[in-house]
Amino acid sequence: MTDLFDTVDNSPAPARPRPLADRLRPTTIDAVIGQEQILAPGGPLGAMLEAGSLSSLILWGPPGVGKTTIARLLADATDLAFVQISAIFTGVPDLRKVFEAAKLRRQQGRGTLLFVDEIHRFNKAQQDGFLPHMEDGTIVLVGATTENPSFELNAALLSRAQVIVLERLGLADLERLVQRAEKDLGQALPLKPKAREALIEMADGDGRALLNLIEQVAAWKIDKPLDTDALSQRLMRRAAKYDKSGDEHYNLISALHKSVRGSDPDAALYWFARMLEGGEDPRFLARRVTRMAVEDIGLADPQAQAVCLQAWETYERLGSPEGELALAQAVTYLALAPKSNAVYVAYKAARAEARKTGSEPPPKHILNAPTGMMKDQGFGAGYAYDHDAEDGFSGQNYFPETMKRPVFYQPVERGYERELKKRVEWFAKLRDKRGT
Repeated sequence: MTDLFDTVDNSPAPARPRPLADRLRPTTIDAVIGQEQILAPGGPLGAMLEAGSLSSLILWGPPGVGKTTIARLLADATDLAFVQISAIFTGVPDLRKVFEAAKLRRQQGRGTLLFVDEIHRFNKAQQDGFLPHMEDGTIVLVGATTENPSFELNAALLSRAQVIVLERLGLADLERLVQRAEKDLGQALPLKPKAREALIEMADGDGRALLNLIEQVAAWKIDKPLDTDALSQRLMRRAAKYDKSGDEHYNLISALHKSVRGSDPDAALYWFARMLEGGEDPRFLARRVTRMAVEDIGLADPQAQAVCLQAWETYERLGSPEGELALAQAVTYLALAPKSNAVYVAYKAARAEARKTGSEPPPKHILNAPTGMMKDQGFGAGYAYDHDAEDGFSGQNYFPETMKRPVFYQPVERGYERELKKRVEWFAKLRDKRGT
């Protein structure tokens, strides 16, 4: 009988081919696609390399734009040992080992570039642990993050590192990446021109995602180039980058608000749709849209606030997706409405004046006098009942007696506030006429 172990093949398994993204990783700074704004001779990193002096850095940008590659190439260009860790998998004991190894390396005459991926995931104490080793030159820290460093990193760490902003790859950059991939593969992608454009758009500015898509397409056994529909059936579009609690949340709501303020309904609807596609809660959008009505439209169109509240109520009754159309109508209405922040400006000025004047009492003539003692002290004395006055306006002073009359509300010549401006000016003339 044949022994089972006699059938085992102990010959080495053939090496699996390296992933395309790994094969195409640039080996020199000049080969990096995109990020010219920081790598060019006049850019921050280009200037450092030209001077031969590298400071600690925080590389901030979306996924797949070259943060790890650039860090590795910076180490090569400055003859520093490259050490890479991830904040997700590294604890305090691991950090101690990294720092000890860097100290030994320094004693031997070589520096260390410590690349920390997802550095924002380290807590405050862990981030503080880098400081002494950065200050004494044991390490040059290069941290990578997709989150806003201003919010996620300690001020002490930021003061010792320069923040470098990396941008998502543009369509031209991604096309260059496709061409480089085709050269490595030794074949053109089996795609028609429009399908090729669609593939690039699917990557959404992420070079690594694009190379993964290219690798899938190149592996297909097909007889003729695919069109856009056939490509879409075989590949899923990459989900748009959106974090409901992160930077993209605030960036997109800012874009929506400013598009409404700028009276651009098309842009406003685009950013509104981008947030919905990203999974944003429509109730959050309903609240923020209502805020836009009172902040940027105000009394130039008093109906705008009611439109928003009605759209909000409609959404609550219909739910998604039907109710989202009501919110879209509100967004469009606001974008086309006349704009005024006069009340908002007046409100902030009044709040500032209230803080400044503290506890100044109202003038006695507008105070009620329910007791004899209060009447004896002058409460209510000289109060003019406006309905008995000429034009229903007494023009009395309603500010504290020690306070010079300010002007907070200054309506604009737009929308309904044109009429309110006439009223304000009319009352001011009556006040002057009556010497009050």
